[in-house]
Amino acid sequence: MRTFFSCLVLLLLSLSCSKKKETKPNIILIMGDDIGISDIGAYGGEIETPNIDRLANEGLRFTTFYNMAKCNPTRSSLLTGLYTGGNGAVHLANLTKQAGYTNIMSGKEHFDNWVPDYCKAEQAFDHSFYFWATTEYFLPPSGEFERPFYLEGKKLNAQDIAFEKSPMYKTDFITDYALNWLDEIFVKKDPFFLYLPYHVAHYPLQARPEDIKKYQGKYLEGWDKIRQDRFDRMQKLKVLPDGAKLSPPEGSLNKFRGPLKPDYTDYYPWDSLSKAKKDSLDLEMAVYAAMIDRMDQNIGRVLEKLEKQGKLENTLIMFLVDNGSCPFYSNKIPEVQPGPSNSYWSLRSTWANLGNTPYRQYKQCGHEGGSHTPFIAYWPNKISPNTITHQPGHVVDIAPTFLDILNIKYPDSIKGHPTLPLHGSSLWPVFKGERRSEPDYFISGLEKFRMFRSGDYKIVRLNGGEWELYNIKNDPTELINLATTLPHKVLELSELYERTQNGTKRISPKSFSTP
Repeated sequence: MRTFFSCLVLLLLSLSCSKKKETKPNIILIMGDDIGISDIGAYGGEIETPNIDRLANEGLRFTTFYNMAKCNPTRSSLLTGLYTGGNGAVHLANLTKQAGYTNIMSGKEHFDNWVPDYCKAEQAFDHSFYFWATTEYFLPPSGEFERPFYLEGKKLNAQDIAFEKSPMYKTDFITDYALNWLDEIFVKKDPFFLYLPYHVAHYPLQARPEDIKKYQGKYLEGWDKIRQDRFDRMQKLKVLPDGAKLSPPEGSLNKFRGPLKPDYTDYYPWDSLSKAKKDSLDLEMAVYAAMIDRMDQNIGRVLEKLEKQGKLENTLIMFLVDNGSCPFYSNKIPEVQPGPSNSYWSLRSTWANLGNTPYRQYKQCGHEGGSHTPFIAYWPNKISPNTITHQPGHVVDIAPTFLDILNIKYPDSIKGHPTLPLHGSSLWPVFKGERRSEPDYFISGLEKFRMFRSGDYKIVRLNGGEWELYNIKNDPTELINLATTLPHKVLELSELYERTQNGTKRISPKSFSTP
């Protein structure tokens, strides 16, 4: 009898331990805006990003991760798992809510027209503070942007925004709201999903003076030298696909991005510039770097909060970017130097080309410079530290990954609509260090700049022109256009792409594995 009770006690203890191990993880999804892959320290940049680097060094880095090459399509696909859709789309927060999570969003909201209203922040999240598309960084605004902020779906005037550090700066008060809501959740002890889409480093270039000061003078070496240095570090860090080479420098070839002028869109050697011009350009890049630095400082605030509350160990944190670096020209640029609240300066193509090292082209484009950005996944005791994968992923893969992590089924209907099949597949096997079955295809870029990748080959076009063809495995920086050499491959991929657009070839949800 004594032996029986001893065994029973051991069994109950075992079940108790197993239940503890099965505690649902908190999930944090952090997004940067208009940042090139090499702008992050963990991917070879000289900008100080120690907190993002920590996530990378203690987690997993993808060398090839795709977005939709522009703010709104990336957010639409990221949060629904669909390249395009409509009624029947399921927001990530619907999935976490189904699993018993409290959901928080603080930051930028920007969707394509196909995203249903029920996916908007105030309907998807328990708590939300957000703004639509582009707003200034310093508040109250000085006149260029008059788009409102929203708190729990209600319009909020600038003077009513809560903030801790003066003067008001958007990256800081976005984090303030998130941290205050986390305090509420810690009391309730529910698992939480925090979506933290920062606006950094989108136009306009505005930053705190103390952050700018850290970087002024560091870019006087110029984009040619620094781009080579970044490439060398990327090679040493092994964060490039095998066979990647440094592409020749090039300006923006986007005929639809404007208003534009050669000083902002064309490439020219750094050594051809006057000292005064170099000083001005050094400041431009210093402000851009300062904005990324400030975002990283705020990510550090989140990590510190989690550590103090003992939550970090059971939290999956993912960091990504919505598209590559962006050359964009505004008529306001010549009036005020970059940095202060009344400046509407933007990054030019030569600095954006540096950010997208070693790849070609920029935001909006399906070429790798626009569609290929950092992705980091951190989860102590689940994801092996300081690991790198060359398996490609895409923002549409996040939704099926959530299903795996949450150990739930994709719903059959939502808001009275049958749900739309997901277009990606789970990254959980990759997180575990395993190989996953690669999705049939990846799509990115705006329609006139579309890319379509299937297997080792990729077609992509510029300005609505003819398809280019690249063997993306052998030529990851798109230096050799094979379109005239392999016309049958162009035809094969273009026909497959058209079938996906006509709805005749969709990827159904995969079978999900349990973490």
